[in-house]
Amino acid sequence: MVETIFDLPVEKQIFYAVLGFSWTVYLWEAYLSYRQRRIYRTTTHVPQELGKIMDSETFEKSRLYQLDKSNFSFWSGLYSETEGTLILLLGGIPFLWAVAGSVTARFGFGPEYEITQSLVFLTLATLFSAITGLPWSLYNTFVIEEKHGFNQQTLGFFLKDAVKKFAVTQCILLPVTSLLLYIIKIGGDYFFIYAWLFTLVVSLVLVTIYADYIAPLFDKFTPLPDGELKTDIEAMAKSISFPLTKIYVVEGSKRSSHSNAYFYGFFKNKRIVLFDTLLEDYSPLNKAGESQPEQPESDETSSESKAKPKNKKQGCNNPEILAVLGHELGHWKLGHTVKNIVISQMNSFLCFSLFAVLIGRKELFVAFGFDDSQPTLIGLMIIFQFIFSPYNEVLSFCLTVLSRRFEFQADAFARGMGKASELYSALIKLNKDNLGFPVADWLFSMWHYSHPPLLERLRALGNTKQD
Repeated sequence: MVETIFDLPVEKQIFYAVLGFSWTVYLWEAYLSYRQRRIYRTTTHVPQELGKIMDSETFEKSRLYQLDKSNFSFWSGLYSETEGTLILLLGGIPFLWAVAGSVTARFGFGPEYEITQSLVFLTLATLFSAITGLPWSLYNTFVIEEKHGFNQQTLGFFLKDAVKKFAVTQCILLPVTSLLLYIIKIGGDYFFIYAWLFTLVVSLVLVTIYADYIAPLFDKFTPLPDGELKTDIEAMAKSISFPLTKIYVVEGSKRSSHSNAYFYGFFKNKRIVLFDTLLEDYSPLNKAGESQPEQPESDETSSESKAKPKNKKQGCNNPEILAVLGHELGHWKLGHTVKNIVISQMNSFLCFSLFAVLIGRKELFVAFGFDDSQPTLIGLMIIFQFIFSPYNEVLSFCLTVLSRRFEFQADAFARGMGKASELYSALIKLNKDNLGFPVADWLFSMWHYSHPPLLERLRALGNTKQD
């Protein structure tokens, strides 16, 4: 008689179901990526409808860049899935927990000091992840990004940055985790409410302090100099009652030539951050060997970054920057930021509520090799990462669909401000600067793209700018 999975003990059923679903998601993602790679390989000429917005040279550069990224993603994804499978099959999680227990025991802390053991486990797990991920990150930065002209980092800068990121992550992760575990342990029957409230407060605090205290540890933030651009941004913010207090330029060019812009802050304290690579008149990448008068290069920057001369100007002119910010401020005016926070917190509350129901189920722990103990941190990992994985996949897809809807609405808001033509040209420029490939497989883009494809956004804006 052939034994099926349903004849196995319940803990084995849970284990193989988790493993099977993980590989199902991986194969689905691999299939979608294969479809998109086929687009990259076969679309070698500029489609007719793109003829007016993209030259053949840029089209070919973007095609090769995205093809390289897709191939890299395939191999790194295969490694990641294989590594995760081996960790589960070989009992890597209980082994690391035992190692953490041995470490704490050497300092006189017994099994009753579960939170201390949890923090050692977390440190070892994140260290393992950082070490195994380092070769992939190095290859992505110094082979792919370097090959296609985006990387601006030296190896020394990259490694120092990686160490700094790891240290900052531990400084935040360990205290937050210890407090969360403590709240769960002393919270009684309603611990899930207190745990949810705690994570809500932590997330709001991190959002508030990130750009002021955390991001400056990695990048230089400089107030946007007085001038026409600053005056126009302040006037635009005032016209829609956006409570703008400061405008910063971040020196993103010392690590990459990719560009971005965002705003942050709560209530009456909003700040706007512009990457220097976004600003045509500000980016050092447009100044072959020249120093910036507004922002002199420090010795550290000159030795650790390598601004490369470009054949053509990067970034957007002032009217286009205003159009991009009109789009970003549209997200605020239309309540997209608040809606995303509400959805996130509703999801968080739901997950903690279900966690409260499941944490007492011993078979969940036995399924992953914990026969004699039920550590809270391990329970969080098993339930949030493994048991909730089907729900997380569905939620992720729904949020992707919602994000695309929000992007169209923000574009329409900028158009309503009379900036359709400038946003139209800005989107084309940014797509060229970042070597975005404008042709996408419909299924791949539907599943992955949080922003609509370029052509769809341009069509929605209308043909207000023909060239």
